[in-house]
Amino acid sequence: MISEVDIKLQWVRDLLMRRQLDGVLVSRVCNFAWLTGGAVNYNSVAVDAGSSTILVTADCQYLLTNNIEAPRLEAEEGLAEVGFRLRVGPWDGPNPAYAALVDGKCIGADTPRAAAVDVGDALNQLRRNLLPEDIARFRTCGKACAAAMSAAIARVQPGMSEWEIAAALAAETLARGTLPIVNLIGTDERIFRYRHPFPTRKRLERQAMLVLGGRRRGVVASLTRLIYFGTLPEELQLKQRACAQVDAAMIAATRPGKLVGDIFQTAKDAYASCGYAGEWQRHHQGGLAGYVPREILANANSTARVETGQVYAWNPSIAGVKSEDTLLVGTDGNEILTSIAGWPTVDCEVEGQSRQRPAILMA
Repeated sequence: MISEVDIKLQWVRDLLMRRQLDGVLVSRVCNFAWLTGGAVNYNSVAVDAGSSTILVTADCQYLLTNNIEAPRLEAEEGLAEVGFRLRVGPWDGPNPAYAALVDGKCIGADTPRAAAVDVGDALNQLRRNLLPEDIARFRTCGKACAAAMSAAIARVQPGMSEWEIAAALAAETLARGTLPIVNLIGTDERIFRYRHPFPTRKRLERQAMLVLGGRRRGVVASLTRLIYFGTLPEELQLKQRACAQVDAAMIAATRPGKLVGDIFQTAKDAYASCGYAGEWQRHHQGGLAGYVPREILANANSTARVETGQVYAWNPSIAGVKSEDTLLVGTDGNEILTSIAGWPTVDCEVEGQSRQRPAILMA
């Protein structure tokens, strides 16, 4: 039986032939995870490229790493077992195998390297093709993120600082084997001011918004939830209904064959019909998800088409509110991967059908 890794390696080898290359170096965190079935080649979430690199040639795949990373990559990631040949160098100097394998060859790379051909965009395209194993990974990640969000928001109380709320969200996410690479917390007036509220020392009075992007075995699922302590003001109720309606319209439009640009137009039309025509200009609306939080950000000129088996995360927002989940495009319908059982919902009607989207939780 052909494995996931074998299929992806063949895609890269097809790229070698098309571009007439002798090999391709893969270092970016997202590409490394995609090609290996979820392996980790970094030790800091702040980097885009890890310290270990894969070299794919026409007849072999090498793992170029150092003596710090090699034991874990071999024992815990199992890369040698799936056909990667480890070439280990010292942590404090160049890997001698690198020159032997690369010098004098026509090599492509997904990061800037001297004399290498840039194949970053080509690998981005390949990475967006999800296999059943990628989809299974997404389902697991989505469930973990939803459970972490539910548990964290249950711990939120007035008087907590945004830092403390972020700590709770991070702890619940990590406890479920998932890394919180996006952890944004806004409270009260900061939700109205900022679409990306990085947590601060400010203490919660009435309203909190928690935004999570969780990475598990490479894939990233995203969701947002809001909580309000006390009687929810009518203004916020109306805004959340409108935001939910935009989200529902976008989700309904995310079907195989549909242009991403047309879905963006659907969002603009929904904002306008709800009375918030200019809000789409104040924040991106999301897009295709994968081994980075957004593989493609939707805009009016997006020519990509939705395909069955793709994953999208839309995130429409209106000052003070937001609606966001991660969904899988299925043959017969869309599956919300980050749904939280028992969460209050807004009933939205789209093309004569009722769709439920998250409401603001009242505590």
